[in-house]
Amino acid sequence: MAFEGLSSRLQEITRKLRGKARITESDLKEMLREVKLALLEADVNYKIVKEFNNTIQEKALGQDVLKSLTPGQQVIKIVKDELVELLGGTTSKVNFTPNPPTVIMLVGLQGSGKTTTAGKLANLFRKQGKNPLLVACDVYRPAAIKQLQVVGKQLNIPVFANENSKDVVHIARQAMSVAISKLNDVVILDTAGRLHIDETLMDELKNLKGAIKPHEILLVVDSMTGQDAVNVSEKFNEALGIDGVVLTKLDGDTRGGAALSVKKVTGKPIKFAATGEKLSDIEEFHPERMAQRILGMGDILSIIEKAEETFDIEQAEKLEKQLKKKELDLDDYLVQLRQVKKMGSFSSLLKLIPGMNQIKDLKVDDKEFSKIEAIICSMTKAEKRDTRLLNASRRQRIAKRKWNNSTRHQ
Repeated sequence: MAFEGLSSRLQEITRKLRGKARITESDLKEMLREVKLALLEADVNYKIVKEFNNTIQEKALGQDVLKSLTPGQQVIKIVKDELVELLGGTTSKVNFTPNPPTVIMLVGLQGSGKTTTAGKLANLFRKQGKNPLLVACDVYRPAAIKQLQVVGKQLNIPVFANENSKDVVHIARQAMSVAISKLNDVVILDTAGRLHIDETLMDELKNLKGAIKPHEILLVVDSMTGQDAVNVSEKFNEALGIDGVVLTKLDGDTRGGAALSVKKVTGKPIKFAATGEKLSDIEEFHPERMAQRILGMGDILSIIEKAEETFDIEQAEKLEKQLKKKELDLDDYLVQLRQVKKMGSFSSLLKLIPGMNQIKDLKVDDKEFSKIEAIICSMTKAEKRDTRLLNASRRQRIAKRKWNNSTRHQ
């Protein structure tokens, strides 16, 4: 998971600070040295690390922290505030035009995840009440159009493509006409990428920008590429003037330095973060929430938002009434289990709970919950209502049926 190494290092540093009744300048210097090493190991740009540390030192020494009754907590707050600022300060949203359609142009190198990101964004915007149209403007990569069409079909979102044309400006203009006639209020252009930045790629993107005048140009960056991600962001911004960044593969085995560097280097905000392989695994990027996660403070607001998106209100109210009457059975538990599974993996949810990141080797196998689901599905209604009925022969019957059900519910 992104930031895992950095997170554990910073959490250890802040844990030491919390336990101190007073902090000396020597303590502060040692803490800053450890923060510096943690950030450099996370692949954060060296100049940014130096500036980050200098700011923390200046603020820590300038706010009577050393004489405070709770100096450790004050230093932790300074670190958190500066981390938030480094990540962008405030949440930056897509600016939807009052005169639709809003045109969003996705750019980036090949392999950064543009096509999947296009689908994820379309899915996210639809949940917000929009009517998106996906447009296949990658006319070079083999099967790029087909990939976008498959994504669109999975989400039941329309895709515009013209396989007989190599003129991306012409394709985009055709798509705009279709969007207006079909009342699509968001148009997402999935453009071509290259294995490296070249003049041909940039010229094509500049022509597309000049002709279509997109409201947002979002650079899709693979966070696993480390400092290369920052260099790519800088070059695309210089050539096109991007409006924001989408970080992909934040669920991967990455040190996270790109996320901590890209805003400072380009001056452009991270607007979205892709956190998994599912087409629902994307979220608006909240600097403060991310800083809290890194420092092990949890992210309760994200849990609440995931629950609001997933849980059926009527079903929740019904369960509440049954709970008050002490009438819950295993069928009700199964409903709750399935709703929680829709929110994401149990491991990812646990990491959003304050303090859980500090538990070492915290691993939850989601397959175990599938086994529980299979066991319940193998039971009769009477057994679900009253588990006291489960004698040896009934348990044997359930065990025999569980295998078929478990393969069905994996």
